[in-house]
Formats: sequence, C-alpha cells, structure tokens
Amino acid sequence: MMTRFTVAALAVLLGTGAALAEGPPGAASCSGCHAASARVETPVPPIKGRSQADIADAMIEYKSGKRPGTIMDRIAKGFSDEEIRAIAAWYAGQK
Repeated sequence: MMTRFTVAALAVLLGTGAALAEGPPGAASCSGCHAASARVETPVPPIKGRSQADIADAMIEYKSGKRPGTIMDRIAKGFSDEEIRAIAAWYAGQK
C-alpha cells in the first residue's frame, strides 16, 4: 500500500516534485534550524543538496539514539522510517 509519504518520495525521484514544492509532510519543520541558504550563518549544518542516504542515515541514527543530539534525537523520534526516507529524498533533490 502506498502512503502519501511514499508517493511524495516517488514524485521527487521521478522529477514531478513541482506539485510538492513544499516537500513531504514534516520537511518544512527542518528549515526552522537548517537554513536553506548558504548565505545564512548558523552552527546547524545545511541539509539541502546532501545525499538522500546521508540525511536518512543521520535521522535514523538520531531516532535510535546511536547519534547523540540536543534536539534532533527528539525530533527524529516523531517520524516513521518511511517519513524519514521521503524527507531525505526531497531534501536530496533540492539544489
């Protein structure tokens, strides 16, 4: 069964992400800490343009407690693995 998160990830991967300009559910919350522009100085690293695997792996590590965090561990626990993959696919597609 395909969920909206799977559909969102597939749309991005197939190049039909125009309808998903806002990204999959949950993706907008990332920009509160992770700046979308390289011109913004912040100690929080950007995620836009990073590989899907890097983003998903980091989120899953935060979620499991393997990677320590101050807030990311709590945020990651709020997402299913499918949601994490959809968000990672969307951010990896942002150039």
